[in-house]
Amino acid sequence: MTMYVNGIGFRAIGRLTGVNHNTVINWVREAALKLPDAPEHSEIPTICTS
Repeated sequence: MTMYVNGIGFRAIGRLTGVNHNTVINWVREAALKLPDAPEHSEIPTICTS
């Protein structure tokens, strides 16, 4: 997961780890499902310029 987050593609991760890129995709999908949902933001922040 660290390699993917740092911008390495699925195929490159597969070559580096010696596993099929489809397996890497499945690993990333499984990890993503375990992440909490992003919080809902109903307010738009104001921007102050001085």
